[in-house]
Amino acid sequence: MAGSALRVAGQPQRIRAMIVDDEPPARQWLRGLLRQDPGVEVVEECGDGYEALDAIERLSPDLVLLDVEMPGVGGFELVQMLGSQPAPAFIFVTAFDQYAVRAFDVKAADYLLKPVDPERLRQAVHRAIAQIDRATPKTELTAAAPAVTGRRWPEWLLVKSDGRSRFVRVRDIDWIESQKNDVVLHVGPTEHMYHLSTSGIEARLDPARFLRIHRSTIVNIERIKDLYPLFNGDYGVTLKDGTTLTMSSTYRRRLSAFRDGMI
Repeated sequence: MAGSALRVAGQPQRIRAMIVDDEPPARQWLRGLLRQDPGVEVVEECGDGYEALDAIERLSPDLVLLDVEMPGVGGFELVQMLGSQPAPAFIFVTAFDQYAVRAFDVKAADYLLKPVDPERLRQAVHRAIAQIDRATPKTELTAAAPAVTGRRWPEWLLVKSDGRSRFVRVRDIDWIESQKNDVVLHVGPTEHMYHLSTSGIEARLDPARFLRIHRSTIVNIERIKDLYPLFNGDYGVTLKDGTTLTMSSTYRRRLSAFRDGMI
């Protein structure tokens, strides 16, 4: 995320970069050029915007080099889908020169035309690093006093089914249930299988919005209509659409965090 490339005193931290291009030779060329810069680490490569959005939310790179026109989701659509949340610095790398003004309208660090000149790429990366540094708090950090940075929660999840991919907006999820090693996302009348464990997806969700009420159940708190006591310390949970769930006594203590305003 922009501003996340914090410098530990005496130890400059490498910029974490990601390459997004639907052409494998273009990705390979950029990767080779970036690896010549000791201050840059390539953490991921993606062939389309769908994969890129998911990777950005998982990895929070500092810098993304991306093409403009790609199958499915193009470069500008990807930037738009990230919305106003903290985002990486972007460098557009494309064969089309007509989008330069639009690129700078979305505050891109630079706009490069293919074939990329190595020196021009080096200048663009340094410009992006300067943009990242301007967004970074100036306080020097030490290993003895690590920084506490804000967590960025994903706005979208990429679900895959029958060879197709689609995005699910996180705030539209009503509740989540475990199913073997995966989870099922309940979005209105629609169900989506998501290949992640219950604990794994819980770690990716904003705890101010989603509450785990059972070892196999997570609920969007905005969908809760009411709660009522059951036997043995458990609670019944009724959602606004009429769905009934159970909050086990093990997870009741998590309600106190909302009651006391700790979340």
